[in-house]
Amino acid sequence: MTRLFRGVFIVWVMLRYGLDKLLLTSFQKPWLRTVARIVSVGRKFDAPRGQRIRQALERLGPIFVKFGQVLSTRRDLLPLDIADELARLQDRVPPFGSEVAVATIERAFNKKLADIFVSFEQEPVASASIAQVHFAVLKDRAGREREVAVKVLRPGMLPAIEKDLSLMRLMAGWVDRLSNDGKRLKPREVVAEFDKYLHDELDLVREASSAAQLRRNMEGLDLVLIPEMFWDYCATEVIVMERMNGIPISQVARLRAAGVNIPKLARDGVILFFTQVFRDGFFHADMHPGNIQVSVAPATFGRYISLDFGIVGTLTESDKEYLAQNFTAFFRRDYKRVAELHIESGWVPAATRVDELESAIRSVCEPYFDRPLKEISLGLVLMRLFQTSRRFSVEIQPQLVLLQKTLLNIEGLGRQLDPELDLWATAKPFLEKWMIDQLGPKKLIGQLRNEAPRYAKLLPELPRLLFDFLQNKRSAPNQGLDELLVEQRRTNRLLQALVYGGVGFVLGLVVMQLIVRVRVF
Repeated sequence: MTRLFRGVFIVWVMLRYGLDKLLLTSFQKPWLRTVARIVSVGRKFDAPRGQRIRQALERLGPIFVKFGQVLSTRRDLLPLDIADELARLQDRVPPFGSEVAVATIERAFNKKLADIFVSFEQEPVASASIAQVHFAVLKDRAGREREVAVKVLRPGMLPAIEKDLSLMRLMAGWVDRLSNDGKRLKPREVVAEFDKYLHDELDLVREASSAAQLRRNMEGLDLVLIPEMFWDYCATEVIVMERMNGIPISQVARLRAAGVNIPKLARDGVILFFTQVFRDGFFHADMHPGNIQVSVAPATFGRYISLDFGIVGTLTESDKEYLAQNFTAFFRRDYKRVAELHIESGWVPAATRVDELESAIRSVCEPYFDRPLKEISLGLVLMRLFQTSRRFSVEIQPQLVLLQKTLLNIEGLGRQLDPELDLWATAKPFLEKWMIDQLGPKKLIGQLRNEAPRYAKLLPELPRLLFDFLQNKRSAPNQGLDELLVEQRRTNRLLQALVYGGVGFVLGLVVMQLIVRVRVF
Protein backbone atom coordinates (compact mmCIF):
# COMPACT_ATOMS: atom_id res chain seq x y z
CA MET A 1 0.00 0.00 0.00
CA THR A 2 2.86 2.38 0.81
CA ARG A 3 4.37 1.84 -2.60
CA LEU A 4 0.95 2.37 -4.20
CA PHE A 5 0.40 5.67 -2.36
CA ARG A 6 3.91 6.80 -3.29
CA GLY A 7 3.22 5.96 -6.91
CA VAL A 8 -0.04 7.92 -6.84
CA PHE A 9 1.76 10.93 -5.34
CA ILE A 10 4.44 10.80 -8.05
CA VAL A 11 1.76 10.68 -10.76
CA TRP A 12 -0.02 13.66 -9.17
CA VAL A 13 3.24 15.70 -9.16
CA MET A 14 3.87 14.79 -12.78
CA LEU A 15 0.38 16.01 -13.70
CA ARG A 16 0.79 19.13 -11.58
CA TYR A 17 3.95 20.20 -13.44
CA GLY A 18 2.99 18.86 -16.86
CA LEU A 19 5.70 16.21 -16.99
CA ASP A 20 3.17 13.74 -18.37
CA LYS A 21 2.84 15.88 -21.50
CA LEU A 22 6.63 16.12 -21.89
CA LEU A 23 7.02 12.36 -21.58
CA LEU A 24 4.09 11.34 -23.75
CA THR A 25 5.08 13.58 -26.65
CA SER A 26 8.48 11.87 -26.80
CA PHE A 27 6.95 8.39 -27.14
CA GLN A 28 6.76 6.81 -30.57
CA LYS A 29 3.26 5.38 -30.19
CA PRO A 30 0.71 7.63 -32.00
CA TRP A 31 -2.00 6.89 -29.47
CA LEU A 32 0.27 8.14 -26.68
CA ARG A 33 0.75 11.43 -28.49
CA THR A 34 -3.04 11.71 -28.73
CA VAL A 35 -3.28 11.07 -24.98
CA ALA A 36 -0.72 13.85 -24.43
CA ARG A 37 -2.89 16.35 -26.32
CA ILE A 38 -5.97 15.28 -24.36
CA VAL A 39 -4.37 15.55 -20.89
CA SER A 40 -2.97 19.00 -21.71
CA VAL A 41 -6.42 20.46 -22.41
CA GLY A 42 -7.25 23.21 -19.94
CA ARG A 43 -3.77 23.31 -18.42
CA LYS A 44 -1.33 26.17 -19.02
CA PHE A 45 2.38 25.73 -18.52
CA ASP A 46 4.05 29.09 -18.78
CA ALA A 47 7.37 28.00 -17.24
CA PRO A 48 10.03 26.40 -19.48
CA ARG A 49 10.18 22.62 -19.46
CA GLY A 50 13.52 22.51 -17.64
CA GLN A 51 12.19 24.65 -14.81
CA ARG A 52 9.08 22.47 -14.45
CA ILE A 53 11.19 19.32 -14.28
CA ARG A 54 13.40 20.86 -11.60
CA GLN A 55 10.43 22.02 -9.52
CA ALA A 56 8.80 18.60 -9.77
CA LEU A 57 11.95 16.87 -8.52
CA GLU A 58 12.17 19.29 -5.60
CA ARG A 59 8.52 18.56 -4.76
CA LEU A 60 9.11 14.78 -4.83
CA GLY A 61 11.76 14.98 -2.13
CA PRO A 62 15.48 14.47 -1.41
CA ILE A 63 15.97 11.28 -3.43
CA PHE A 64 14.58 12.84 -6.59
CA VAL A 65 16.59 16.02 -5.94
CA LYS A 66 19.74 13.92 -5.79
CA PHE A 67 18.66 12.10 -8.94
CA GLY A 68 18.26 15.44 -10.71
CA GLN A 69 21.77 16.46 -9.63
CA VAL A 70 23.27 13.26 -11.02
CA LEU A 71 21.15 13.49 -14.17
CA SER A 72 22.37 17.04 -14.78
CA THR A 73 25.87 15.66 -15.37
CA ARG A 74 24.68 13.55 -18.31
CA ARG A 75 24.85 16.29 -20.93
CA ASP A 76 25.48 13.57 -23.47
CA LEU A 77 21.93 12.36 -22.89
CA LEU A 78 19.85 15.46 -22.05
CA PRO A 79 18.92 18.57 -24.05
CA LEU A 80 21.08 21.48 -22.96
CA ASP A 81 18.22 23.56 -21.53
CA ILE A 82 17.13 20.74 -19.21
CA ALA A 83 20.69 19.91 -18.14
CA ASP A 84 21.38 23.57 -17.28
CA GLU A 85 18.18 23.82 -15.23
CA LEU A 86 18.84 20.59 -13.32
CA ALA A 87 22.36 21.84 -12.55
CA ARG A 88 20.70 24.53 -10.42
CA LEU A 89 19.44 21.94 -7.97
CA GLN A 90 21.13 22.59 -4.66
CA ASP A 91 21.05 20.78 -1.35
CA ARG A 92 18.53 23.15 0.22
CA VAL A 93 16.62 20.46 2.02
CA PRO A 94 14.84 21.26 5.32
CA PRO A 95 16.80 19.81 8.28
CA PHE A 96 15.47 16.99 10.40
CA GLY A 97 15.08 17.45 14.15
CA SER A 98 18.19 17.79 16.30
CA GLU A 99 16.73 15.24 18.75
CA VAL A 100 16.79 12.69 15.90
CA ALA A 101 20.43 13.57 15.16
CA VAL A 102 21.37 13.15 18.83
CA ALA A 103 19.58 9.79 19.02
CA THR A 104 21.42 8.61 15.89
CA ILE A 105 24.80 9.63 17.35
CA GLU A 106 24.15 7.93 20.70
CA ARG A 107 22.95 4.75 18.99
CA ALA A 108 25.95 4.66 16.63
CA PHE A 109 28.53 4.89 19.42
CA ASN A 110 26.51 3.44 22.31
CA LYS A 111 27.33 6.48 24.44
CA LYS A 112 25.55 9.52 25.75
CA LEU A 113 26.16 12.71 23.79
CA ALA A 114 27.77 14.35 26.84
CA ASP A 115 30.25 11.48 27.09
CA ILE A 116 31.43 12.12 23.53
CA PHE A 117 31.44 15.89 23.08
CA VAL A 118 32.37 18.75 25.35
CA SER A 119 29.73 20.77 23.52
CA PHE A 120 27.33 20.13 20.66
CA GLU A 121 25.43 22.71 18.59
CA GLN A 122 21.82 21.60 18.25
CA GLU A 123 21.19 23.79 15.21
CA PRO A 124 22.68 22.19 12.06
CA VAL A 125 25.05 24.33 10.05
CA ALA A 126 24.15 22.60 6.77
CA SER A 127 21.39 20.29 5.58
CA ALA A 128 21.60 18.19 2.43
CA SER A 129 19.52 15.51 0.77
CA ILE A 130 21.47 12.68 2.39
CA ALA A 131 22.79 14.09 5.67
CA GLN A 132 23.18 17.20 7.80
CA VAL A 133 26.12 18.67 9.71
CA HIS A 134 26.45 19.94 13.29
CA PHE A 135 29.43 21.68 14.86
CA ALA A 136 30.78 20.34 18.16
CA VAL A 137 33.85 20.21 20.40
CA LEU A 138 35.48 16.80 20.94
CA LYS A 139 38.11 15.74 23.47
CA ASP A 140 40.63 13.58 21.60
CA ARG A 141 42.81 10.75 22.95
CA ALA A 142 45.50 13.20 24.07
CA GLY A 143 42.93 15.11 26.11
CA ARG A 144 42.95 18.11 23.79
CA GLU A 145 39.72 19.84 22.86
CA ARG A 146 39.21 19.80 19.10
CA GLU A 147 36.61 21.66 17.08
CA VAL A 148 34.83 19.13 14.88
CA ALA A 149 32.04 18.76 12.36
CA VAL A 150 29.57 15.92 12.91
CA LYS A 151 27.85 14.55 9.81
CA VAL A 152 24.65 12.60 10.53
CA LEU A 153 22.77 10.52 7.98
CA ARG A 154 19.08 11.28 7.50
CA PRO A 155 16.94 8.67 9.27
CA GLY A 156 15.13 6.02 7.24
CA MET A 157 17.09 6.78 4.06
CA LEU A 158 17.71 3.20 2.93
CA PRO A 159 14.04 2.04 2.89
CA ALA A 160 13.01 5.35 1.30
CA ILE A 161 15.52 5.15 -1.53
CA GLU A 162 14.76 1.49 -2.22
CA LYS A 163 11.07 2.34 -2.71
CA ASP A 164 11.82 5.31 -4.94
CA LEU A 165 14.49 3.44 -6.89
CA SER A 166 12.09 0.60 -7.65
CA LEU A 167 9.63 3.13 -9.06
CA MET A 168 12.42 4.83 -11.03
CA ARG A 169 13.40 1.49 -12.56
CA LEU A 170 9.78 0.93 -13.54
CA MET A 171 9.51 4.35 -15.20
CA ALA A 172 12.90 3.88 -16.88
CA GLY A 173 11.58 0.67 -18.41
CA TRP A 174 8.57 2.50 -19.83
CA VAL A 175 10.76 5.23 -21.33
CA ASP A 176 13.15 2.64 -22.75
CA ARG A 177 10.37 0.74 -24.48
CA LEU A 178 8.13 3.58 -25.62
CA SER A 179 10.31 6.65 -26.22
CA ASN A 180 11.88 7.53 -29.55
CA ASP A 181 15.09 8.38 -27.69
CA GLY A 182 15.00 5.33 -25.43
CA LYS A 183 18.11 3.70 -26.86
CA ARG A 184 20.13 6.90 -26.87
CA LEU A 185 19.04 8.12 -23.42
CA LYS A 186 19.71 4.72 -21.79
CA PRO A 187 17.27 5.35 -18.90
CA ARG A 188 17.93 1.98 -17.27
CA GLU A 189 21.68 2.61 -17.21
CA VAL A 190 21.15 6.12 -15.81
CA VAL A 191 19.03 4.80 -12.93
CA ALA A 192 21.57 2.02 -12.26
CA GLU A 193 24.32 4.64 -12.17
CA PHE A 194 22.29 6.74 -9.74
CA ASP A 195 21.63 3.65 -7.61
CA LYS A 196 25.39 3.06 -7.24
CA TYR A 197 26.18 6.68 -6.33
CA LEU A 198 23.35 6.83 -3.81
CA HIS A 199 24.25 3.64 -2.00
CA ASP A 200 27.87 4.76 -1.82
CA GLU A 201 26.80 8.02 -0.19
CA LEU A 202 24.68 6.19 2.41
CA ASP A 203 27.81 4.61 3.89
CA LEU A 204 29.54 7.45 5.72
CA VAL A 205 32.53 5.24 6.58
CA ARG A 206 33.16 4.98 2.86
CA GLU A 207 33.10 8.77 2.63
CA ALA A 208 35.56 9.05 5.53
CA SER A 209 37.88 6.55 3.84
CA SER A 210 37.78 8.55 0.60
CA ALA A 211 38.63 11.73 2.51
CA ALA A 212 41.57 10.00 4.20
CA GLN A 213 42.89 8.78 0.82
CA LEU A 214 42.61 12.25 -0.72
CA ARG A 215 44.32 13.75 2.33
CA ARG A 216 47.30 11.39 1.89
CA ASN A 217 47.46 12.04 -1.85
CA MET A 218 47.49 15.81 -1.39
CA GLU A 219 50.22 15.89 1.27
CA GLY A 220 53.12 18.11 0.20
CA LEU A 221 51.17 19.76 -2.62
CA ASP A 222 50.33 22.86 -0.50
CA LEU A 223 47.23 23.59 -2.56
CA VAL A 224 44.34 22.08 -0.59
CA LEU A 225 43.29 21.22 2.95
CA ILE A 226 41.23 18.12 3.67
CA PRO A 227 39.73 17.48 7.12
CA GLU A 228 41.19 14.82 9.37
CA MET A 229 38.83 11.97 10.29
CA PHE A 230 38.45 10.87 13.91
CA TRP A 231 38.19 7.13 13.38
CA ASP A 232 37.06 6.38 16.93
CA TYR A 233 33.87 8.22 16.03
CA CYS A 234 33.17 7.10 12.47
CA ALA A 235 30.25 4.78 11.75
CA THR A 236 27.89 4.10 8.87
CA GLU A 237 25.40 6.74 10.05
CA VAL A 238 27.76 9.26 11.70
CA ILE A 239 31.27 10.56 11.02
CA VAL A 240 33.23 13.09 13.06
CA MET A 241 35.89 15.14 11.27
CA GLU A 242 38.10 18.15 11.82
CA ARG A 243 36.19 21.41 11.56
CA MET A 244 37.46 23.55 8.69
CA ASN A 245 37.28 27.34 8.76
CA GLY A 246 37.34 29.29 5.54
CA ILE A 247 35.49 31.62 3.21
CA PRO A 248 33.10 29.97 0.71
CA ILE A 249 34.63 30.18 -2.74
CA SER A 250 31.44 31.73 -4.11
CA GLN A 251 32.06 34.86 -1.97
CA VAL A 252 34.70 36.35 -4.25
CA ALA A 253 34.36 39.87 -2.82
CA ARG A 254 35.20 38.60 0.69
CA LEU A 255 38.19 36.70 -0.70
CA ARG A 256 39.52 39.80 -2.41
CA ALA A 257 39.00 41.86 0.73
CA ALA A 258 40.99 39.27 2.68
CA GLY A 259 43.89 39.66 0.24
CA VAL A 260 43.57 36.34 -1.60
CA ASN A 261 45.24 36.30 -5.03
CA ILE A 262 42.21 35.38 -7.13
CA PRO A 263 43.99 34.64 -10.47
CA LYS A 264 46.46 32.38 -8.64
CA LEU A 265 43.57 30.67 -6.86
CA ALA A 266 41.96 29.93 -10.24
CA ARG A 267 45.21 28.50 -11.65
CA ASP A 268 45.72 26.41 -8.50
CA GLY A 269 42.26 24.93 -8.97
CA VAL A 270 43.13 23.72 -12.47
CA ILE A 271 46.44 22.22 -11.28
CA LEU A 272 44.68 20.57 -8.33
CA PHE A 273 42.11 18.97 -10.60
CA PHE A 274 44.63 17.63 -13.10
CA THR A 275 46.88 16.37 -10.30
CA GLN A 276 44.08 14.35 -8.73
CA VAL A 277 42.97 12.99 -12.10
CA PHE A 278 46.24 12.16 -13.87
CA ARG A 279 48.77 11.69 -11.09
CA ASP A 280 46.53 9.86 -8.63
CA GLY A 281 43.54 8.63 -10.65
CA PHE A 282 41.42 9.44 -7.57
CA PHE A 283 39.56 12.75 -7.54
CA HIS A 284 36.90 14.71 -5.67
CA ALA A 285 33.89 14.43 -7.99
CA ASP A 286 31.44 16.79 -6.27
CA MET A 287 33.29 20.10 -6.50
CA HIS A 288 30.36 22.50 -6.57
CA PRO A 289 30.80 25.85 -4.75
CA GLY A 290 29.02 24.58 -1.62
CA ASN A 291 31.80 22.05 -1.05
CA ILE A 292 34.76 24.40 -1.61
CA GLN A 293 36.15 27.03 0.75
CA VAL A 294 39.39 29.03 0.89
CA SER A 295 41.57 29.25 3.98
CA VAL A 296 42.56 32.69 5.30
CA ALA A 297 44.50 31.39 8.31
CA PRO A 298 48.11 32.71 8.24
CA ALA A 299 49.71 29.25 8.06
CA THR A 300 47.54 28.04 5.16
CA PHE A 301 46.51 31.33 3.54
CA GLY A 302 45.01 31.01 0.08
CA ARG A 303 44.68 27.23 0.02
CA TYR A 304 41.53 25.41 -1.02
CA ILE A 305 39.43 23.57 1.55
CA SER A 306 37.58 20.52 0.22
CA LEU A 307 34.44 19.21 1.92
CA ASP A 308 31.91 16.41 1.38
CA PHE A 309 33.56 13.33 -0.12
CA GLY A 310 30.45 11.26 -0.76
CA ILE A 311 31.22 11.10 -4.49
CA VAL A 312 34.77 10.42 -5.68
CA GLY A 313 35.95 9.31 -9.09
CA THR A 314 38.59 6.74 -9.97
CA LEU A 315 40.51 6.05 -13.17
CA THR A 316 42.63 3.09 -14.22
CA GLU A 317 46.17 3.49 -15.58
CA SER A 318 44.88 2.89 -19.11
CA ASP A 319 42.13 5.53 -18.60
CA LYS A 320 44.70 8.06 -17.37
CA GLU A 321 47.12 7.39 -20.21
CA TYR A 322 44.38 7.58 -22.82
CA LEU A 323 42.97 10.83 -21.42
CA ALA A 324 46.39 12.43 -21.02
CA GLN A 325 47.28 11.62 -24.63
CA ASN A 326 43.95 13.05 -25.76
CA PHE A 327 44.37 16.27 -23.77
CA THR A 328 47.96 16.68 -24.96
CA ALA A 329 46.92 16.14 -28.58
CA PHE A 330 44.10 18.67 -28.12
CA PHE A 331 46.45 21.28 -26.69
CA ARG A 332 48.80 20.74 -29.63
CA ARG A 333 45.85 20.86 -32.02
CA ASP A 334 46.83 17.46 -33.35
CA TYR A 335 43.29 16.41 -34.24
CA LYS A 336 44.48 13.50 -36.35
CA ARG A 337 46.10 11.96 -33.28
CA VAL A 338 42.87 12.48 -31.31
CA ALA A 339 40.95 10.62 -34.02
CA GLU A 340 43.53 7.83 -34.08
CA LEU A 341 43.33 7.47 -30.29
CA HIS A 342 39.56 7.06 -30.47
CA ILE A 343 39.91 4.30 -33.03
CA GLU A 344 42.82 2.58 -31.25
CA SER A 345 40.89 2.52 -27.98
CA GLY A 346 37.87 0.91 -29.64
CA TRP A 347 35.59 3.82 -28.74
CA VAL A 348 34.58 4.13 -32.39
CA PRO A 349 34.16 1.37 -34.99
CA ALA A 350 37.44 0.21 -36.54
CA ALA A 351 36.11 1.04 -40.03
CA THR A 352 35.78 4.76 -39.15
CA ARG A 353 37.73 7.00 -41.51
CA VAL A 354 40.42 8.91 -39.62
CA ASP A 355 40.19 11.97 -41.85
CA GLU A 356 36.41 12.33 -41.34
CA LEU A 357 36.65 12.01 -37.56
CA GLU A 358 39.63 14.39 -37.52
CA SER A 359 37.66 17.01 -39.48
CA ALA A 360 34.65 16.70 -37.15
CA ILE A 361 36.77 17.12 -34.00
CA ARG A 362 38.61 20.09 -35.51
CA SER A 363 35.33 21.85 -36.28
CA VAL A 364 34.31 21.51 -32.62
CA CYS A 365 37.54 22.51 -30.88
CA GLU A 366 39.40 24.92 -33.15
CA PRO A 367 37.09 27.93 -32.56
CA TYR A 368 37.84 27.88 -28.81
CA PHE A 369 41.63 27.98 -28.68
CA ASP A 370 43.46 31.14 -27.60
CA ARG A 371 40.34 32.48 -25.92
CA PRO A 372 39.91 33.42 -22.26
CA LEU A 373 37.58 31.28 -20.22
CA LYS A 374 34.87 33.93 -20.29
CA GLU A 375 34.50 33.31 -24.03
CA ILE A 376 34.47 29.51 -23.74
CA SER A 377 31.68 27.24 -22.60
CA LEU A 378 33.02 23.79 -21.83
CA GLY A 379 29.42 22.71 -21.54
CA LEU A 380 28.83 23.77 -25.14
CA VAL A 381 32.09 22.17 -26.28
CA LEU A 382 31.17 18.89 -24.56
CA MET A 383 27.68 19.02 -26.04
CA ARG A 384 29.08 19.44 -29.55
CA LEU A 385 31.56 16.65 -28.91
CA PHE A 386 28.71 14.41 -27.76
CA GLN A 387 26.78 15.22 -30.92
CA THR A 388 29.87 14.30 -32.94
CA SER A 389 30.19 11.15 -30.86
CA ARG A 390 26.68 10.05 -31.77
CA ARG A 391 27.39 10.67 -35.46
CA PHE A 392 30.43 8.39 -35.34
CA SER A 393 28.84 5.86 -32.94
CA VAL A 394 31.28 6.64 -30.13
CA GLU A 395 30.51 4.47 -27.11
CA ILE A 396 29.86 6.45 -23.92
CA GLN A 397 32.34 5.39 -21.23
CA PRO A 398 30.59 5.17 -17.82
CA GLN A 399 33.86 5.61 -15.89
CA LEU A 400 34.30 9.06 -17.46
CA VAL A 401 30.87 10.45 -16.56
CA LEU A 402 32.07 11.76 -13.17
CA LEU A 403 35.12 13.26 -14.84
CA GLN A 404 32.91 15.18 -17.26
CA LYS A 405 30.78 16.40 -14.35
CA THR A 406 33.86 17.52 -12.40
CA LEU A 407 35.33 19.27 -15.43
CA LEU A 408 32.14 21.31 -15.75
CA ASN A 409 32.37 22.16 -12.04
CA ILE A 410 35.96 23.30 -12.55
CA GLU A 411 34.85 25.48 -15.46
CA GLY A 412 32.20 27.10 -13.27
CA LEU A 413 34.67 27.80 -10.46
CA GLY A 414 37.27 29.16 -12.88
CA ARG A 415 34.75 31.39 -14.62
CA GLN A 416 33.60 32.75 -11.27
CA LEU A 417 37.12 33.43 -10.00
CA ASP A 418 38.99 34.62 -13.08
CA PRO A 419 37.16 34.90 -16.42
CA GLU A 420 40.51 35.71 -18.09
CA LEU A 421 41.97 32.35 -17.08
CA ASP A 422 43.44 30.46 -20.04
CA LEU A 423 42.44 26.92 -19.16
CA TRP A 424 44.44 25.34 -21.97
CA ALA A 425 47.67 27.21 -21.27
CA THR A 426 47.44 26.42 -17.55
CA ALA A 427 46.86 22.70 -18.05
CA LYS A 428 49.22 22.05 -20.98
CA PRO A 429 52.59 22.24 -19.08
CA PHE A 430 51.25 19.94 -16.36
CA LEU A 431 50.06 17.31 -18.85
CA GLU A 432 53.27 17.44 -20.87
CA LYS A 433 55.34 16.98 -17.71
CA TRP A 434 53.08 14.12 -16.66
CA MET A 435 53.55 12.40 -20.02
CA ILE A 436 57.34 12.75 -19.74
CA ASP A 437 57.21 11.27 -16.25
CA GLN A 438 55.19 8.33 -17.57
CA LEU A 439 57.76 7.54 -20.27
CA GLY A 440 60.99 8.67 -18.59
CA PRO A 441 63.42 7.25 -16.02
CA LYS A 442 61.28 8.38 -13.08
CA LYS A 443 58.53 5.98 -14.16
CA LEU A 444 61.05 3.13 -14.62
CA ILE A 445 62.57 3.72 -11.18
CA GLY A 446 59.11 3.82 -9.62
CA GLN A 447 58.14 0.52 -11.26
CA LEU A 448 61.39 -1.11 -10.11
CA ARG A 449 60.75 0.14 -6.57
CA ASN A 450 57.24 -1.32 -6.61
CA GLU A 451 58.49 -4.66 -7.94
CA ALA A 452 61.49 -4.83 -5.56
CA PRO A 453 59.71 -6.97 -2.89
CA ARG A 454 58.78 -9.55 -5.51
CA TYR A 455 62.30 -9.59 -6.94
CA ALA A 456 63.77 -9.93 -3.44
CA LYS A 457 61.62 -13.02 -2.88
CA LEU A 458 62.47 -14.47 -6.28
CA LEU A 459 66.29 -14.07 -6.17
CA PRO A 460 66.96 -16.78 -3.52
CA GLU A 461 64.88 -19.21 -5.57
CA LEU A 462 66.81 -18.64 -8.83
CA PRO A 463 69.40 -21.45 -8.32
CA ARG A 464 66.67 -24.03 -7.71
CA LEU A 465 64.61 -22.78 -10.64
CA LEU A 466 67.68 -22.93 -12.89
CA PHE A 467 68.47 -26.49 -11.77
CA ASP A 468 64.87 -27.60 -12.45
CA PHE A 469 65.00 -25.99 -15.86
CA LEU A 470 68.23 -27.82 -16.81
CA GLN A 471 66.88 -31.13 -15.53
CA ASN A 472 63.75 -30.75 -17.65
CA LYS A 473 65.87 -29.76 -20.63
CA ARG A 474 67.93 -33.00 -20.34
CA SER A 475 64.83 -35.19 -20.37
CA ALA A 476 63.01 -33.15 -22.95
CA PRO A 477 65.21 -33.91 -26.04
CA ASN A 478 64.30 -37.64 -26.21
CA GLN A 479 60.62 -36.85 -25.99
CA GLY A 480 60.97 -34.10 -28.54
CA LEU A 481 62.98 -36.33 -30.87
CA ASP A 482 60.33 -39.05 -30.80
CA GLU A 483 57.65 -36.51 -31.64
CA LEU A 484 59.81 -35.15 -34.46
CA LEU A 485 60.33 -38.63 -35.95
CA VAL A 486 56.61 -39.37 -35.88
CA GLU A 487 55.86 -36.07 -37.62
CA GLN A 488 58.57 -36.73 -40.22
CA ARG A 489 57.17 -40.18 -41.03
CA ARG A 490 53.69 -38.69 -41.46
CA THR A 491 55.09 -36.01 -43.76
CA ASN A 492 57.02 -38.55 -45.80
CA ARG A 493 53.89 -40.61 -46.34
CA LEU A 494 52.01 -37.52 -47.45
CA LEU A 495 54.79 -36.57 -49.89
CA GLN A 496 54.91 -40.10 -51.27
CA ALA A 497 51.16 -40.05 -51.88
CA LEU A 498 51.47 -36.72 -53.67
CA VAL A 499 54.35 -37.93 -55.83
CA TYR A 500 52.60 -41.17 -56.76
CA GLY A 501 49.40 -39.28 -57.49
CA GLY A 502 51.24 -36.78 -59.64
CA VAL A 503 53.08 -39.44 -61.62
CA GLY A 504 49.82 -41.32 -62.15
CA PHE A 505 48.12 -38.14 -63.35
CA VAL A 506 50.92 -37.44 -65.87
CA LEU A 507 50.91 -41.03 -67.14
CA GLY A 508 47.14 -40.82 -67.54
CA LEU A 509 47.51 -37.71 -69.68
CA VAL A 510 50.15 -39.40 -71.84
CA VAL A 511 47.93 -42.46 -72.38
CA MET A 512 44.96 -40.22 -73.26
CA GLN A 513 47.07 -38.38 -75.83
CA LEU A 514 48.19 -41.68 -77.42
CA ILE A 515 44.59 -42.91 -77.62
CA VAL A 516 43.49 -39.68 -79.28
CA ARG A 517 46.27 -39.89 -81.89
CA VAL A 518 45.48 -43.55 -82.64
CA ARG A 519 41.83 -42.63 -83.29
CA VAL A 520 42.85 -39.78 -85.53
CA PHE A 521 45.06 -41.99 -87.69
